[in-house]
Amino acid sequence: MSDRSNSATLATLPPPRSKAPGLDYQRALQREGLYTRVDGDGLPSWRVSASPFWLTPSEADFLQRLGPTLASFYRSLNRLYYQSLKHPALAWVAGYLDQGKPQSIVDYGRMRRVRDQLPSIIRPDLFITDSGWVAAELDAVPGGFGLTAAFQHLYGDAPLVGGGDGIAEGFSRVLGTGARAAIVVSDESADYRPEMQYVAKVVAGRVRHAVAVGPSEIVFDERGLSLTQPEGPMRIDVLYRFFELFDLKNIPKSELILYAAKKETVRVTPPVKAFLEEKSAMALFHHPALSRWWRDDLGIHTADQLRELFPRTWILDPSPVPPHALVAGFDLGGRPIRDWLELAEATQRARRLVVKPSGFSERAWGSRGVVVGHDLPAPAWRRALEAALTAFPTTPHLLQEFHTARRDQVVYLEASTGDTRAMAGRTRLSPYYFVSGDDVMLGGVLATTCSLEKKLIHGMRDAVLAPCAVRLPQAAASPASG
Repeated sequence: MSDRSNSATLATLPPPRSKAPGLDYQRALQREGLYTRVDGDGLPSWRVSASPFWLTPSEADFLQRLGPTLASFYRSLNRLYYQSLKHPALAWVAGYLDQGKPQSIVDYGRMRRVRDQLPSIIRPDLFITDSGWVAAELDAVPGGFGLTAAFQHLYGDAPLVGGGDGIAEGFSRVLGTGARAAIVVSDESADYRPEMQYVAKVVAGRVRHAVAVGPSEIVFDERGLSLTQPEGPMRIDVLYRFFELFDLKNIPKSELILYAAKKETVRVTPPVKAFLEEKSAMALFHHPALSRWWRDDLGIHTADQLRELFPRTWILDPSPVPPHALVAGFDLGGRPIRDWLELAEATQRARRLVVKPSGFSERAWGSRGVVVGHDLPAPAWRRALEAALTAFPTTPHLLQEFHTARRDQVVYLEASTGDTRAMAGRTRLSPYYFVSGDDVMLGGVLATTCSLEKKLIHGMRDAVLAPCAVRLPQAAASPASG
């Protein structure tokens, strides 16, 4: 297989010109395996938008400026973790970030040779609320950027954020132009395999070689890792890890992959540093005992930006609070609390809160394991709190303020009829930032809109997915707003 032999397919298709572009988009995505029907009832796995999701110039500018800010946060979090290993007064920080993780993973993340390694892709889950922007989570092993790359080629007539090939360009920078790269997709993440295969196609002409494979296809010898290809073995320079670290024990040849990384015969990205994939980082950012650290390390301006962006978050630690102490920064109806189970008595209005696993768990992605307090009757809310506190030794959970995204309207293709329909909903924006050294590039933005009655917004079957574009002042009005 030549370096460019798999770079053509969807990537070279011109934008649709028919009167029903949504149908053209759907058919093109189906050919690449990026759009499927759910087995059984025949419903689509999600809905195809008839147009981009439109952002104002100021919203697009905010997203452009956000990338370096988030990269600074990861660098500061990385420094904080290593400082907490050296200074007894900060030891509790590493304690929280390492809680529930196997010692082998903890030890790997503490190796000197990986000390400066950081995630190469940053994807926040963003919402625009009536009071401004909110980032509910940060993801260092994100899905969706392959689908966004396909959208960029299909909706290429619009002024898309990142342009027509921003994802391909950004990911190529991460891998390196001379790289022989393998995107390794675990069985747990098998639903994302088609889009990772698509990503490999669109970057194949920009790097030396790129292919998406399963872990069992990796071949190990004393020189490092390779793949068996029709034209002969291909040595792997860069391994992009598309699997979560909690699943490492179930991944074939994971020990060999880590061994090759230790010997520096292959570069693994994102790095095997579980503490950088922890949602509890937001709780640490808001912890009063660390406010000076963040201000001094990030600078006052960046720290203030993140304080406005990150919702207040707490770690649900069941440890007893001393008689003279209170839970820092939390009050219930104007009074402080000393025990998280006091929240079980909160009114429905007072429990506009979310409980979620903090990271190292199969239930910590795709909105699995997320509980919305005001969406539950009181007995179920109490059970959710008790379960989260009980799980702390192995799976710490977080408590986070719930914020409601603004109301949007989108137009989507009705798969059964080919007609377009309008839907009112709320939208999650997923920008993809590609980090290479000090350079942070916004490759594109994926919008996911769910109907108004949904409390959680993710790629469910009735969600409408679209790339984001900038509505320029002179642009004609579009049926979809954003």
